[in-house]
Amino acid sequence: MEKQEKSELVSVNLGMLIKLARPAASLKLFRSRIRAPQSGGYLSRAKGRGMEFDEVRMYQPGDDIRSIDWRITARTGKPHTKLFREERERPVFISVDYRASMQFATRGVFKAVQAAKLAGLLAWIAERHGDRIGGQIFTDTACRELKPQNGRQAVLHFFNALVKTESKQSPINLEQVIGRLTHHVKPGSLVYIISDFRGINHRTENHLAKLAKHCEVIMILVYDPLESQLPGKGRYRFTDRISDIVVDTSDTQRILNYQKKFQQHYDNLKMLAKKLNIRLIRCASNEKPAEVLR
Repeated sequence: MEKQEKSELVSVNLGMLIKLARPAASLKLFRSRIRAPQSGGYLSRAKGRGMEFDEVRMYQPGDDIRSIDWRITARTGKPHTKLFREERERPVFISVDYRASMQFATRGVFKAVQAAKLAGLLAWIAERHGDRIGGQIFTDTACRELKPQNGRQAVLHFFNALVKTESKQSPINLEQVIGRLTHHVKPGSLVYIISDFRGINHRTENHLAKLAKHCEVIMILVYDPLESQLPGKGRYRFTDRISDIVVDTSDTQRILNYQKKFQQHYDNLKMLAKKLNIRLIRCASNEKPAEVLR
C-alpha cells in the first residue's frame, strides 16, 4: 500500500482518477459572467452551447441572410439557407500538459500528476452535469485529442488516455498544441488548459485569442513551490536521473533573479487572461486540487 502511495506521487493510474468522483461531487464547473465579444448589450454566463450544421433548404422570407449558403445558391441559381441545430449539452474540453517540465516536484506530487488530478475532477463534474467530455493530452513529442462524448464511458476513455499516453517521436511545442485546439474545439465549448505554460509566445497568445472568441477558456497554471521561491541559504542538488545540478542559494542576486523570472511569467499570464477575458487559476503541486477548484 505504501509503495502504491509513493508511486502516485510521480505517476498517474486509473484507480487514482476514479476515486476523484467522490470529492468532485461537491464541486461545480466554472461559469463566468463576462460579456461575450460577439454579444449585444447583455451579460451571459456562457457563450452559447454551440451550433451544429443540420441541413440546407430553400431560402424563406425571414431567414438570416448571414446563413445563406452561397456555394449552393451559385450552383442552383436559387437562394438556399443553412440550418443549424443547437447542441443539447455543452462540450467540456480539457487540455493536459505532460511535457518534461511537468515531470517535476519538490513537494506534493509531480506537476503532471497534479494536472491529471485537476483534469479528473473536472471530468467527473462535467459528467455529473450531463455535459459531453473530451480532451487533449500532450507531451514534448505527441499530442492526442479526444472528441467530446456523453456519459461515464467518455470519462473512462479520457482517463485511459491520461494513464496511457502516446509515444510518437515528432517534436511539438505549446504554440502548435494550442493551435490544434482552435481546430478541434467547437464554438460554445468550455475549455480548460492545465499546464505550466512554459514556452508561451505571441503566436500561442494569438491562438488563445482566437479560441476565447467562441469558447469559455480557463487556464490553470500548475507549478512547484520551488519555482516561485528558492529555499533558504545553502547548496542544493537536483537531478533528472541523467544529470545533476547544484544550486547555491547563498547568492542573493541569483535568488532574486530566479524569483523575478517566475513572477514575471505569472504576471504575463495574468495580463493575457485579463486581455482575453480568460479566467486564470494557479495550483501548486502541494495543494489539494479539489480545494483549488472550489
